[in-house]
Amino acid sequence: MSPSQGTDSPVADVHARAGVEAEHRTANRNMFERIAPTYDLLNRLLSGGTDARWRARAVGALPSIGTGAVLDLCAGTMDLSALVARAHPDSRIVALDFSAAMLEAGRRKVPQAEVVVGDAASLPFEDATFAAVICGFGMRNLADPSQGAREVARVLRPNGVFVTLELFRPANLAARAFHEAYAKVVLPSLGGLVSGDRVAYRYLARSMGSFFTREEYEDVLRSAGFVDVAGADLTLGVASIVRAKRAERTGEIGGGA
Repeated sequence: MSPSQGTDSPVADVHARAGVEAEHRTANRNMFERIAPTYDLLNRLLSGGTDARWRARAVGALPSIGTGAVLDLCAGTMDLSALVARAHPDSRIVALDFSAAMLEAGRRKVPQAEVVVGDAASLPFEDATFAAVICGFGMRNLADPSQGAREVARVLRPNGVFVTLELFRPANLAARAFHEAYAKVVLPSLGGLVSGDRVAYRYLARSMGSFFTREEYEDVLRSAGFVDVAGADLTLGVASIVRAKRAERTGEIGGGA
């Protein structure tokens, strides 16, 4: 897709978003605004409840934070925020998403959390604000995940931890076959039926096969200033967790693309 074409739906292929970042971002926000009312229900149905276990594992990868601040990036309906609040009751929790409708749908889960409507590519926070950042199923949807990673590094304290839970493009054949069948049949059919928005769930299906592999994403994090990057696959590689630490060094981290 060329920049002149524009798009009414998000661009599924992460490599094809260059030049149409603004269009992708707007279409993506509009899509999530539309599906917000049924998002939680469909997560449970589409994963058979497995997504809740994945989120629990991701929160378990966070370090001891104490009274430090935790950012739930691309927080959606705030399922991760709720788990973080239970695991780290003394922490300040900030939930950021670009969809006000998604945040509103989840606000009741974590009344004490600070809710911020904002852009992951240009976070409205000072440098070194957070002790940890967690992101569930959000990096795949960013117009420029590399810029998103740089912004996370900027707002993390030195040695702060970034945990990503994501549906990366599978590297092994068994997981790839499952992804393809799920993406072509289950996700658009059931997602479209329940939400009434087949376009949204076709995009979400295609985005899984057009994103980075876990190893490629780990390289993106290293390039953004992270160290001790380590990943683990969940449920035969259907989902994965990547944990990384913000490098402790002088000089600017983050910045423009």
